[in-house]
Amino acid sequence: MKNALGSVDTVLLLGGRSEIGLAIVERLVRDGARRVVLAARDAGDTPPVIGAAEVHLLEFDASRPETHGEVIESAVKLVGDLDVVIPAFGVLGSQVAYDADPVAAAEAVAVNYGGHVSAGLFAARRLREQGHGTLVVLSSVAGVRVRRANFVYGSAKAGLDGFAQGLGDALHGSGARVLVVRPGFVIGRMTEGMSPAPMSSTPGQVADAVIAGLRSDAEVVWVPGRLRAVFAVMRVLPRAIWRRMPR
Repeated sequence: MKNALGSVDTVLLLGGRSEIGLAIVERLVRDGARRVVLAARDAGDTPPVIGAAEVHLLEFDASRPETHGEVIESAVKLVGDLDVVIPAFGVLGSQVAYDADPVAAAEAVAVNYGGHVSAGLFAARRLREQGHGTLVVLSSVAGVRVRRANFVYGSAKAGLDGFAQGLGDALHGSGARVLVVRPGFVIGRMTEGMSPAPMSSTPGQVADAVIAGLRSDAEVVWVPGRLRAVFAVMRVLPRAIWRRMPR
């Protein structure tokens, strides 16, 4: 894949029920992608993708990194070279629950960070071998500067963001690339029942920003874009002020 979305034919979504992931896939199909692989637990229950010429289903468990390479290779056997790979899995949880159950906190981090490391490295290996393709990494502003209100989740996203940037550097010159996506609060199933934060977005708005990033040479996309300037300030706030931030 180059920069033109017209050259995207195959898409692999790891986390086949993700609202953001499916919104990205739907837009890629609308722009010409023909073959889609949805990988998820109980893959037969994944929502349909309207308009794709081929939709294949694979079983995928983010908590079992030893299986991730096989999933990538199975997708390649089904559709050939992978133009866009989107790992879109994870758990949000609550800091209160994690404080009460450190084991649950560790398990969440294993999925939100460790699962992405495994899936990302396996996908990157394939993209490097192909000499083309984009790995879309769904990071978060929660990882840009970790807040006390969600520091377990935020710390995993911070690790993921650093991993994605390093992987992008490692792929430089190979023909493949990494697109890091940093949304703010996203209104959807994952955040149901929570009060939206300022500058919130929807899964569709995140997907639109990803498509714009794929069309360009962008390495990082913020959603909405003005969060880039906001966090330029947030990064340098004195810690005494930062620790009083509600979330």
